Amino acid sequence: MRLYRNVLGLAAALAATLSISGGLVTAAGSPASESLTKLKAGNARFVASPEDALPVDGAKRAALVNGQTPFASILSCADSRLPPEIVFHTGLGDLFVVRAAGNITDKAILASIEYSVEHLNVPLVVVMGHESCGAVAAAVDTPVGQSLGPNLDYLLAAIRPSVKATASRPAGERMRAAILANVEQTLNEMVTGSHLLREFAGKGKVQFVGAYYELASGQVHFSEPVIVAPAGEVHTRGGHN
Repeated sequence: MRLYRNVLGLAAALAATLSISGGLVTAAGSPASESLTKLKAGNARFVASPEDALPVDGAKRAALVNGQTPFASILSCADSRLPPEIVFHTGLGDLFVVRAAGNITDKAILASIEYSVEHLNVPLVVVMGHESCGAVAAAVDTPVGQSLGPNLDYLLAAIRPSVKATASRPAGERMRAAILANVEQTLNEMVTGSHLLREFAGKGKVQFVGAYYELASGQVHFSEPVIVAPAGEVHTRGGHN
């Protein structure tokens, strides 16, 4: 599976058309499509008017005591500069958010995403990387074999395949390429690491999308939807430019 640059050449844009025969097709008006439209609209509001108050009030808070119906799950980096609820201008109960440095995944994170899909009927899962990710930078800058302690070593080990895959990129492009590769890697690990997510994707109940957040502009760029077959194989149909 690969995340490709936008065919129009937008430097920060993600674009991927990933396909598997027998996989999930996203139709206009589907729950996943509607959720993605909401995210894009909310991010556009945040970019245009970041000072606007978030849609949060006491009545909504009280209503949520009885349950939650988020329209999307977001796995993002733990970086304090990109809280998804603000980035997408959403209110209480709208997003099921999971955060970890470097937006990596593990069993606890997979279980959280599985819960949102199986029990909360979330139709869209987004993995969002971001500009100037410190976790990816640490994986790029720390020599293999140098220990930063067992916990940081675990984190960097999860990111290093993406760093290795982008080692030949020019220095000026390396970080962004590694960040996008890390988003791709996490999406792959969700698909291959969870039978439940593969099953739900194969049945058309959930869609996966990659994303990249720009710190200065506040804009989020999305990949094309990732199409996943029940078996979890992922192939590309086309090159990149």
